[in-house]
Amino acid sequence: MTRISEVNIQFIKPTDGLIGFANLVVNDELYLGSIGIHRRLDGQGYRLTYPNKKSNPTSRPLFHPIRRETSQVIEAAVFTKLKDVMRKGYAGHNRAEIDKG
Repeated sequence: MTRISEVNIQFIKPTDGLIGFANLVVNDELYLGSIGIHRRLDGQGYRLTYPNKKSNPTSRPLFHPIRRETSQVIEAAVFTKLKDVMRKGYAGHNRAEIDKG
């Protein structure tokens, strides 16, 4: 089973739906950083994007979950932390967004 810990969120000035980045640890063995947090295009919730190498013509992620279950565990951990931080009234982000996530 995949276990996610040490989730940290860094907010940025929102740009084209990107609101911040997440860093986390998987199974106390693997650090993943610079995971983009974006508002969904329909405005209902968030989605994650993984870092990619811009010089790569295919723009393939440098890392990403292989199994859907792992992706879901990562999303749940990041979105839980995001809601927690936003509930505490992180400056520059609308509390009304919390319920949409």
